[in-house]
Amino acid sequence: MSVTNNRSFVPTERTLTAQVRLYYDLHAPSHVPAPLLVALHGYGSSKGWMLRAARECVPEGFAVAALQGPHQHLKEPREPGGPLRYGFGWLTNFHPEDSVAVHHRALLDLIAALVDEGVVDPHHLFLLGFSQTCALNYRFAFTHTDILRGVIGICGGLPGDWQTSATYQPTQASVLHLAGARDEFYPPARVADYERQLRERARDVEFKSYEDAGHELTDAMRGDVRAWLQARV
Repeated sequence: MSVTNNRSFVPTERTLTAQVRLYYDLHAPSHVPAPLLVALHGYGSSKGWMLRAARECVPEGFAVAALQGPHQHLKEPREPGGPLRYGFGWLTNFHPEDSVAVHHRALLDLIAALVDEGVVDPHHLFLLGFSQTCALNYRFAFTHTDILRGVIGICGGLPGDWQTSATYQPTQASVLHLAGARDEFYPPARVADYERQLRERARDVEFKSYEDAGHELTDAMRGDVRAWLQARV
């Protein structure tokens, strides 16, 4: 009888392709097809919060779709001894390119479905990302350059490979980036050059910082997003 020496065993990593079911909430106005804002929450949040926040950011007559991240995790109870809560995220450190591919495919399928249903106007599609989804959405907007009318990033960053990847191309889509001067994750020193970098691939770029805002979506930001959207429909 032979004994296998486990120390010499080298596993072979393989992959399987499986479907993942993603969830989104939709608000559709009475008159369709309508302009669409697809809004994506940050790490640890959910589609319910994002839909409520996004509806306060759009002009009258907009449709809003809030897509939920695929990676679920537990959160601390709001009060000691309270019920467990659940949050959702978009990326993992393990093969992050797979998460990026899921994000792109989900947006393409969501938009296609709502256009086919006659709910939204394919010429007025906007994408909003808060925190973690800000860079993900920029990846999408500058990869699929002929889909969006505009992209909005709030309290988030640029893709880590923004300067090195040949994937990102110039787009006619407008860009609005909002930052909080008291944001502990994206402080002024970190975002100071974002406007210039975004202008490398987009002609219509607006960058605004809010002195009284941290890592949050404030009423002032909501009002500016609403006015920016209105000006582009």
